[in-house]
Amino acid sequence: MIEIRGLTKRYGPTTAVDDLSFRVEPGRVTGFLGPNGSGKSTTMRVALGLDRPTAGEALLDGVPYRELRHPLRTVGALLDARWVHPNRSARAHLRWIAASNALPSDRVDTVLEQVGLTAVADRRAGGFSLGMSQRLGIAAALLGDPGTLLLDEPVNGLDPGGVRWVRRLVRGLAAEGRTVLVSSHLLSETAVTASHLVVIGRGRLIAESTTAEFVDSAGERTVLVRTPQPVLLAEALRRAGAGVVPVDGDGLGLSVTAATPERIGEVAAARGLVLHGLTPQHASLEQAFLRLTGHDVEYASGDHDEAAAVSAAGR
Repeated sequence: MIEIRGLTKRYGPTTAVDDLSFRVEPGRVTGFLGPNGSGKSTTMRVALGLDRPTAGEALLDGVPYRELRHPLRTVGALLDARWVHPNRSARAHLRWIAASNALPSDRVDTVLEQVGLTAVADRRAGGFSLGMSQRLGIAAALLGDPGTLLLDEPVNGLDPGGVRWVRRLVRGLAAEGRTVLVSSHLLSETAVTASHLVVIGRGRLIAESTTAEFVDSAGERTVLVRTPQPVLLAEALRRAGAGVVPVDGDGLGLSVTAATPERIGEVAAARGLVLHGLTPQHASLEQAFLRLTGHDVEYASGDHDEAAAVSAAGR
């Protein structure tokens, strides 16, 4: 389990994390989201003992990182995939980490195979692509067979097959009962990988919930209606208290809010109007994220779309 309790981190006059508290439970993948400058990287660095908090604490299984007896057996982390001596081979890099942490040497070949790097294990890591470096970083995180994993942008640089592999990997690790926290700016991937979310902005907690609850709480549900009588149906629905907006296209579509599909059908039936389609529309994670964090972007112009684009970067 990861516990962040009243965490504050200041760098001179700048407050990167501001009285932040949340928990990451074992047995599930938790996505860690936030706009640029939100404090995600700082939070992870404090949790891993790389920075000292100004106030509060970060605990891993109830203990600060610096007090863990066997850190790599407790927590594995990927923060910077390029953190490797360029002249070392992938195998030598992992053997060095294993030796420095009294880990069994046979774990090196195990994790190399697990991340798909066995065939290039003796190549210089400095010649690796970003995607291969990501795999090596994940291998290092898995080396101690830890119960807790913190992964910062683990799919960065991976092709679609690699992205799918990471998705399956982290889900499988969580299914084994491990605690898995994944920071990512790829919201569409987070939506299908993480069952829970921690969302922060300007160093403060915005939301801590299941992914489904976060999406539902942020967006207004709509129903797409198709009818050959859009004017008559729109008038009837507005009289019934619904919001109605025509949908661009062939002129037969309506976007309806404040009314369930059942209610729309009842209104249409009562007036003898024909319906060709009723399709509930659900907000995406990206829409929910932008709605709740758009005011917390680090840099934004007066243009809403540009601010949204910056926010979508998620770091």
